[in-house]
Amino acid sequence: MAVGAVGATVVLAASLSAGVASAQPVPSGNAIPMGDGYMGVGYVQDGKSFAPDTRTLQLGAGSDAVTPNATTLPGVDVSHYQGTINWGSVHAAGIQFAYIKATEGTTYKDPQFNANYLNAYNNKVIRGAYHFARPDVSTGAAQATYFAGHGGAWSADNLTLPGMLDLEGGCYGKSAASMQSWILDFYNTYKAKTGRDMVIYTSASWWNSCTGGWGGMSARSPLFVAHWTSAASPNIPSGFPYWTLWQYTDSGSVSGISGAVDRDRFNGTQARLLALANNTP
Repeated sequence: MAVGAVGATVVLAASLSAGVASAQPVPSGNAIPMGDGYMGVGYVQDGKSFAPDTRTLQLGAGSDAVTPNATTLPGVDVSHYQGTINWGSVHAAGIQFAYIKATEGTTYKDPQFNANYLNAYNNKVIRGAYHFARPDVSTGAAQATYFAGHGGAWSADNLTLPGMLDLEGGCYGKSAASMQSWILDFYNTYKAKTGRDMVIYTSASWWNSCTGGWGGMSARSPLFVAHWTSAASPNIPSGFPYWTLWQYTDSGSVSGISGAVDRDRFNGTQARLLALANNTP
C-alpha cells in the first residue's frame, strides 16, 4: 500500500516507511486463511520465495507504451481491515480512485464492501471491486461467477472501474500451465458476465514464478503491479509491456482512513482513468 502527496491531508512517505505500521496483519508463510486475503498480503512472502524480476520500463520503448514520466493520479485500495472509512474526507484529500475488496473464493464477501462501495460512489471517488483469488479451492469460472454476483459487476456511470483479480500468496500447488488455465477461466467467465476485461493485480515475483512470465493476458487485462518502493517506476512482470496501476507502498496515510493504508497510482490523466472506467477509447 502506498503513500503519495495529495494536498496537506496526505502524508508523504519517501520510501517503505520505517516506523509506520502496515495496514493489515501479515500471516506467516503462504497459508492465508479464507477471508484474510487482501491486496499485498502475499507480497513480502512471494518476494522471499521467488526470484524477483528487476525489469523496469524503458523510455522510448514504443509509441503505445506508457512511460514512467506520464501523469499519475493518486488512489487507495481497502478492505475491512481499514474499518469504517469517511469517504468524503478521502475525496477531499484528493484521492481519485479506489479498489475495494469484494470477495474471496466462492463463499466469502468482505463485510465492509457494501458500505465502502456505495460511499465511495456517493462521494465521487471512482471505485472498483476486487476478488482475492484462491486457485486452491475452486475453478476460475466458479470464482468469477461468485465475484460478478457479489459486487464485481460493472456499469458505465463514470464512477465504476472494471473488476480486478488479485493474484498473490504462492502458487497454490499449481504448475505454470495450470495457473494460466485457471486465470483464463476466470477471465473468460468474468467477461461473459460483465462485458469487461478484468484488471490483474500481481507482483513480478508471483507472476514470473507462478505463470512462467506468461504473456497471454497482456492484451486482455490492464496490469495493477505491486512493487513497494520509492523508485520513480515499478518493476513489472514478464509478459506485460507496461503498468496501468501501481501499488507502491502498504504504509500510506490518508485523511478519512484510520491507520495505514495501501497507496496506489494510475498511469495517466483523469480522462484516461474515466476511459478505463467507462470502457471508451
